[in-house]
Amino acid sequence: MSKQIHDNKHLTLDERKIIQIGIEHRSNKVDIARTIGKDPTTIAKEIKKHRTFKPRNQFNYQSICIHRKECGSCKKQCSRYEEIKCNERDKSPGACNKCPNITRCHLDKYFYYATTANEEYKNDLIDFREGINLTTLEVKELAHILKPLLDQGHSLYQIKSSHKEIKQCVKTLYNYIEMGVFKDFGIDNFSLKEKVNRKLFKNKYKKRKEPVNYTNHTYKDYLNFKANNPEVPTTEMDTVFNSLSGPYIQTFYFEGSGLMIGFLHKDKTSQSMSNTLDYLENLLGHDLYRELFPLILTDRGVEFEIINLFEFNKQTGEFRTHIFYCDAYQSSQKPHVENSHNYIRDIIPNQMDISNITQDDLDLLFSHINSTPRKSLKDKTPYEVFCFMMSNPNNRTRGKDILDLLNVKEIKRDEVILKPYLLKNNKTL
Repeated sequence: MSKQIHDNKHLTLDERKIIQIGIEHRSNKVDIARTIGKDPTTIAKEIKKHRTFKPRNQFNYQSICIHRKECGSCKKQCSRYEEIKCNERDKSPGACNKCPNITRCHLDKYFYYATTANEEYKNDLIDFREGINLTTLEVKELAHILKPLLDQGHSLYQIKSSHKEIKQCVKTLYNYIEMGVFKDFGIDNFSLKEKVNRKLFKNKYKKRKEPVNYTNHTYKDYLNFKANNPEVPTTEMDTVFNSLSGPYIQTFYFEGSGLMIGFLHKDKTSQSMSNTLDYLENLLGHDLYRELFPLILTDRGVEFEIINLFEFNKQTGEFRTHIFYCDAYQSSQKPHVENSHNYIRDIIPNQMDISNITQDDLDLLFSHINSTPRKSLKDKTPYEVFCFMMSNPNNRTRGKDILDLLNVKEIKRDEVILKPYLLKNNKTL
């Protein structure tokens, strides 16, 4: 057998076309690799990385579990759930192009197209070069948001405040525009209210920092945990702020009672936010803390990304809380805390300057919010429901005692204020 020659060069478009033809003729990866003089692992990686996913018709085929006929009803949460395998799709050749069984197949499918794979390869080359902390796709998405609004006379601050999906700060956006990053999309210095001359950027981009590893902490993992532990209540956690420079309000919403509490922070970091859990654990004691915060669901903000700081006590190293994260840009997966923020916005509108706000102000704010009756609670207030849920035959005032520790007071219904003057009367902001 002749020795295989490997030139250690990147695959070309012509070689990718040969790979596509090989898949369509149902050749295995070894034969394809031998044809173009590459290692079989190179072919395997190429197909897996650049193949296109096409989901099955889930309306007619909701379940493809191999045990579905035995069970009768089938759910992905089932411990026996196991999808049907396809060796040609999953092993070799690794894609479904011109598969003879494709019209009868009810599985998810993958297709490899040479031209699409080559375009993705060229974009990857650009993305890994030095430059600003954006990929070419992210530049395009940002430009499509910025262009029409800048043409309407919006400032970058206005755009940023209206589009929470923009993760860059206002200063960074100014720098990108002034450097010419978006010039191919018709955005330049003259799109801004003030023109600043600066050396234009040379269209080089680099890959952003490695994303946080959310393995075993995703929203799917949360659903599995809840399916196996339905009795464990969820506490939703989020952050509210009016200015990118702070201050920041860390909020907690308790499932069932509708109670919400908040804590003030100068910094929007995992260290600062996890310090709240340290404080609460010391204040309440470990056992009561575990009762109130056994399971936290939050978003993927940078202030929550260091998982261990939230799950473990910094001093003892003892496990204290399960924490899971919503999918990216899916705030609807924690709807209760998001909707409850509307009460905060009644008192603290987006345009209000809260640079001088204190924790006492927040405690007052949440006391009024938690004393507001809710239709979803059968005209009870979160304060009343929480007290009822936390009481027991041996201690009828246990819930109230906990809220006293958290500095949440009950306000008479007719004295509840959900307007900005609540805090302005309390203290000049």
